[in-house]
Amino acid sequence: MRALKLAALMLLAVACAKEGANNSATASSTTSSSSQSVDLTGAGATFPYPIYSKWFSDYATATGVKINYQSIGSGGGIRQLSERTVDFGASDSPMSDDELSKAKGGPILHIPTVLGADVITYNVPGVTAPLKLTPAAIADIFLGRVKKWNDTRIASLNPGVSLPGQDILVVHRSDGSGTTYIFTDYLSTSVPAWKTSVGKGKEVKWPVGLGAKGNEGAAGQVKQTPGSIGYVELAYAKQNNLPIAAIRNKSGQFIAASVPAVTAAAAGAAKALPANTDYRISIVDAPGAASYPISSFTWILVYQHQKDAVKGKKLVDFLNWALTEGEKSAVTLDYAPLPAEMATTVKARLSTIDLSGAK
Repeated sequence: MRALKLAALMLLAVACAKEGANNSATASSTTSSSSQSVDLTGAGATFPYPIYSKWFSDYATATGVKINYQSIGSGGGIRQLSERTVDFGASDSPMSDDELSKAKGGPILHIPTVLGADVITYNVPGVTAPLKLTPAAIADIFLGRVKKWNDTRIASLNPGVSLPGQDILVVHRSDGSGTTYIFTDYLSTSVPAWKTSVGKGKEVKWPVGLGAKGNEGAAGQVKQTPGSIGYVELAYAKQNNLPIAAIRNKSGQFIAASVPAVTAAAAGAAKALPANTDYRISIVDAPGAASYPISSFTWILVYQHQKDAVKGKKLVDFLNWALTEGEKSAVTLDYAPLPAEMATTVKARLSTIDLSGAK
């Protein structure tokens, strides 16, 4: 009887071992299949992530090509592309000449994809009317010079709005951010005191405030913190049902961010571009009565010479799709598509990418 039990236990052990081996083989196969299923990898800006996420999903459905994108901020995207750990980067802050010179793979092209807006969003209990702000008032808030919501520099712009004597808590980005670059580029352009004290960049030394990572983090921090104010990309404010301020533009009009207002800011950009441009252009504080002043292009960053010919072709094919089919869905997510004439010139630039596979 004991021998029979021992034999049964041995058979059970053998069966379990086989099952475990089969499961291990299946897991290994699944992991391998999963890693092989990703055709392209990218990393960078959170600013365009809502539209990029849709594009990557739609493109996979249409073509079977899968793109894995990590929304880690423009600074992270530039670093990873420069080290060639991803196939493409994404940024709302154009790379500096110094950054371009340090990239390991040679020349990098800035491919504009859509336009978006930085918005000033806030959480002021009891205030339901959209607030109006000037560049000077925004700068004073983020410099820590305006400390209360009922300060006359805010109240005078919003007659009839009952503002509380609550402390203002500034929320800014803690990571290297293209959204920060756009915001500080705007303030540096429109407010001399900001330019000389803080300046512009993906990362700056903030005089006051609380840092949050990504547009997601900044929007979430404002949403959960009474008395706070921050800057995020328009889509994130809308997704979180956050109010946005109307900003006085260069023509003296208070304009709330919208696709038409961003389009108006970019209206002259395509015509003003020189031949063979690298597209590193700023449209903050644009002229025009209908222009929203904190508007910007966002870019996908790619190497001029693709070291992997197969991946390079997949990347170029995707970008050509994005500049045609992809642009059609931009408005639904509160981004402005590229002007048609610019999309044409950008596609021409894509045709110059070297797909020979040279290292």
